[in-house]
Amino acid sequence: MTRILVVEDEPGIALALEDDLTREGYDVETTGDGEVASRIGRDPSFGLILLDVMLHRKDGFEICRELRRAGIKTPIILLTARSQEAEKVLGLELGADDYVTKPYSPRELRARVKAALRRGARELPDLHRFGDVAVDFVRHEVRRAGRTVELTPLEFKLLASFIERRGRVLTRRQLMDDVWGHGKYFTDRVVDNQVTNLRKKVEPDPRNPRYLVSVRGTGYRFDG
Repeated sequence: MTRILVVEDEPGIALALEDDLTREGYDVETTGDGEVASRIGRDPSFGLILLDVMLHRKDGFEICRELRRAGIKTPIILLTARSQEAEKVLGLELGADDYVTKPYSPRELRARVKAALRRGARELPDLHRFGDVAVDFVRHEVRRAGRTVELTPLEFKLLASFIERRGRVLTRRQLMDDVWGHGKYFTDRVVDNQVTNLRKKVEPDPRNPRYLVSVRGTGYRFDG
């Protein structure tokens, strides 16, 4: 039975989430305290964390940042009343796997939970090498010529998506669904900017990419 941690400080919402997810067959634990969430969220037995952004004492962005810096890989879905694109991107940059904007339907949330759990269950190699780059999926780190390369959580997810589908042409829409979450709508420029940033960190010559190749009129392909 998959354990889910629900971090929500509005008792009514927390209870509704607990009841709905329990009916779906999940083992649910709830807390409304950001400090407590930052501590117990490190428990590896949790398969998913539903994390409200607006919390007392410590907000969801800060909790997400702390968990990812501690090396916690548990999928995180942010629950937010904020609709601005910049704030949504911030949450994903900090390491969240998805976000749901309030008010949301229970059906939508259940779909997001299942999708996040599926993504978290993907089988990737413990280690993948291309050129002088080594991607360690166990330690969640990237090394180039033996030196650690600092990737943002979003860049790491993007690289993992490319590696998992190496040799295949991926559209920007496919990458958006895979990395930012299904049903998320940003401009193509958001994807292009992330690919450009990633190239600067893993390509020998970012202006003439060897591995993260552009496919004119379609998207990108990873040849590594």
